[in-house]
Amino acid sequence: MRENLARIREEIGPAPTIVAATKYVAVEDMPALAEAGVEVVGENRLQDLAAKHALYGDAFRWHFIGHLQSRKARDVSALCELLHSLDSLKAARRVEIPALVEVNLSGEETKGGVPPEELGAFLADVRELGVDVRGLMTMPPLAADPEESRPSFRRLRELAGEHGLAELSMGTSQDYRVAAEEGATLVRIGSILYGR
Repeated sequence: MRENLARIREEIGPAPTIVAATKYVAVEDMPALAEAGVEVVGENRLQDLAAKHALYGDAFRWHFIGHLQSRKARDVSALCELLHSLDSLKAARRVEIPALVEVNLSGEETKGGVPPEELGAFLADVRELGVDVRGLMTMPPLAADPEESRPSFRRLRELAGEHGLAELSMGTSQDYRVAAEEGATLVRIGSILYGR
């Protein structure tokens, strides 16, 4: 894993933060991430986050990268330094940590996120609620060719610029190189990091 992390870092340079997506990493395997040099982990489910944080809370910086249900927002806030996936006012009322707003650029109904045409109004509303919005996140459609993600990443960067936001969470194991080229400040990497 250390070699994979070093190779990814070499490919994307020092600027983007690598967030190790730990959705499929068992609790007992978490120490291997620390040993490999992983500093930031991203979890998708509160139950898994709580279990891993209870044992290894001080070993990592914790981000929440999954869909956030409003009733779990305070619990996530207590364990994490950043939320990547804010997309509802209901959750925004309970979030107590800095957040990225998820934007649904693909229009896929199965994906979370705020439609781009509603982003300005949503940002105004969540800022009025006192949420510290740091940037934007998106999940482009799954594609065999990483280049197919480029238009989504470019559009997200443009939207962030329009709204004065610095952080861009975009790119996964399938397209992190393209995301980095398009200005990602955070890349969420799972399978390729673990050699799967």
